[in-house]
Amino acid sequence: MTPISRSISQRLGPVALLLVSMSAIQSGAAIAHGLFDAVGPAGATSIRLILAALMLTAVFRPWRFTVTPGAWRTIVIYGVVLGTMNFLLYEALARIPLGIAVALEFTGPLLVATLSSRRLLDAVWIFIAAVGLGVLLWPRDGLAGPLDPLGIVFALGAGVCWALYIVFGQRAGAAHGLQSAVLGIGVAAIVIAPIGVVSAGSALLAPSVIAVGALVAVLSTALPYTLEMIALPRLPRATFGTLMSLEPAFGALSGLVLLGQALSLWQWLAVGAIMLASMGTTLTPNNAVSGEAYEAPRPD
Repeated sequence: MTPISRSISQRLGPVALLLVSMSAIQSGAAIAHGLFDAVGPAGATSIRLILAALMLTAVFRPWRFTVTPGAWRTIVIYGVVLGTMNFLLYEALARIPLGIAVALEFTGPLLVATLSSRRLLDAVWIFIAAVGLGVLLWPRDGLAGPLDPLGIVFALGAGVCWALYIVFGQRAGAAHGLQSAVLGIGVAAIVIAPIGVVSAGSALLAPSVIAVGALVAVLSTALPYTLEMIALPRLPRATFGTLMSLEPAFGALSGLVLLGQALSLWQWLAVGAIMLASMGTTLTPNNAVSGEAYEAPRPD
């Protein structure tokens, strides 16, 4: 095998893992949608976070490490933001198509990346993203109908939380790495679980809900964490960020295949514009934050 072919082979493996990771995350979100009738978005968020926290705690055993009081403060904020983001996203998914919700949520990390740079080229990416966002938020769409305003608010709120997640996730991860992420998910579960219990009550204990919730926890959290841990050290930061920019497309496809949520041509183009802007900020030289933002485990 020549050096070039060996390099390509070494790169394709991690890329494949990331593609599987994104497929799992968005498939998990689509499957979680099936829990909404039984336990509502709050209940689905709660059961997913509780089971994910138990799984990751059992695997990574964070109690083996000492966490300083200062680090705990950052981890708690990180966990609260993470839990709120998941709760808002699921509330959005109950009202608007999956692909559009993910695209709107993606404005969070996109905003962090663009605000971190003063390069003129970033103004182009902001403009492209703004055009895509404007099309998605246009009050009337002759092909697909208007979007639920509350769903839009929830999705954009999840995007704000994703931006905060990046900031506090980097601070928490700088000191304790993956341990902080596992503890943060535990905090998220503690914060959101009471909302789910009040909302869904004993329905959360139904065997079918627990079974589907466990599947969602694996697809949306446990499996992506594991795959991305393997892929991250083997890929350049820009490549990783560029691949993550494809996530709205995976969301739209999962919504179409698993939920029958068809988007209009204009909505597909708008989602594509936000993806293009995300790729652009990732590949723009000196946009270090964009790459670092994607080093945190996937939040949704």
